[in-house]
Amino acid sequence: MDFRKKTIRDIDWQGKVALVRVDYNVPLKDGEIVDDMRIRASLPTIEYLVDHGAKKVVLISHLGRPEGQVKPELSLKPVVMQLAVLLAGKRSRVHFMNKTVGPEVKSFIERVDDGSVILLENLRFSPDEEANSEEFAKQIVDATGADVFVQDGFAVIHRAHASTDALARLLPGVAGLLVEKEVSSLEGAISDPEHPVLVIIGGAKVADKQPLIERFLPIADSIAVGGKIAADGYEASDPKIFVANGFAQNNEGAKLDIDEASANHIIEMIKGAKTIVWNGTMGMTEEAEFSAGSRKIAEAMGHLDGVTTIVGGGDTAGYVESLMKEDKSLNFSLVSTGGGASLELLSGETLPGLEVLQNR
Repeated sequence: MDFRKKTIRDIDWQGKVALVRVDYNVPLKDGEIVDDMRIRASLPTIEYLVDHGAKKVVLISHLGRPEGQVKPELSLKPVVMQLAVLLAGKRSRVHFMNKTVGPEVKSFIERVDDGSVILLENLRFSPDEEANSEEFAKQIVDATGADVFVQDGFAVIHRAHASTDALARLLPGVAGLLVEKEVSSLEGAISDPEHPVLVIIGGAKVADKQPLIERFLPIADSIAVGGKIAADGYEASDPKIFVANGFAQNNEGAKLDIDEASANHIIEMIKGAKTIVWNGTMGMTEEAEFSAGSRKIAEAMGHLDGVTTIVGGGDTAGYVESLMKEDKSLNFSLVSTGGGASLELLSGETLPGLEVLQNR
């Protein structure tokens, strides 16, 4: 389907400063990055901008929940080191600035060589970020000298923050390649999917997933429900909905995964589908003993050819990414970087950070 917003492909970047909202909210342990999936996901946009003559590429992101305070353990400095490794071989140089606004930022950006990539410090060190402060957004624009705002942080576009809303009202706002890919894939699964369509729903909260089930009822050919939702006795409202009815339990009798029979039933559904959307794990995947159902489904989806396979939801995407590191043969059409954003988009909700971008 045609993407309805302008993208970085619609801009002549020669001599322009790009201000790019990325999502570098990566997991850290002892100051080291545990998973660089989100950094790697931003590379196509950064490389496109550099290759098409952007004067400077200034990256902004948040990390964790510092709640408006400067917390050194949530600095983005470890990210810039990994970004430099991933961009090695490109003609751009990668820099880090330990502030987000102010004259020091402005002077630093003016001094670095053209073609440089600059990552600024954690946006959420200021309470003005989550408050969607127009003044904070103006300070960012002034400090960076930005000409165009690029939204490439899909995981945050369901929020109206300064870096997702206010900035795009001050500068021409366009989508990066990651946002374009995510939105096009997810909207395409609703508006123009190839049938048969299978939707697999898991996770813990019925309230979160019921809107998704209802949205897909007129679209999907079949829906499979597992996870804690099924374990808690989810009742199907339509014959096309299969609810897992067997579970693996711990010593206390808690149902923490779907059992082999339920997993095999869902796998048979997978074999007949041409479009598959999976949101929500089948069990407690952080414990290997209760990850079997999710693993079987991921492996069945990841070895399909000629099928659109979309994985959404933070826990689900994270689990699938970990499997892909173990098994390089696994391949999916889209493993979404945005848990809440993908769920809200698929459920038909409006995403403020998307709507504010320029239309084609």
